[in-house]
Amino acid sequence: MSAALDVTDATFNEEVLGSDKPVVIDFWADWCGPCRQMAPIVDEVATELGERVKFVKINVDDSPATARSFGIRSIPTFAVVRDGETFHQFAGSRPKASFKAEVEKVLD
Repeated sequence: MSAALDVTDATFNEEVLGSDKPVVIDFWADWCGPCRQMAPIVDEVATELGERVKFVKINVDDSPATARSFGIRSIPTFAVVRDGETFHQFAGSRPKASFKAEVEKVLD
């Protein structure tokens, strides 16, 4: 089971924009090898930082409107949203320490 919540175009506003803490969005797809590679890393960091940050996953094939609104051109792409605004965005597969450091930028 994933530590990140699955979100769709229909639930995005409530789960992400309505969140009382920063949200890390993982834009991914089933067919994406690097996305599958990042999934356990995202889950580990979500477990470690879950009290301070909410983690959600959006399948770009199932929720294209949200992916378009963020200008997603490649996956995996991660966006950090705080108070309804995109605070930070980064793309690509990376080691856990690097991923966690990117997420922690929003916490400082």
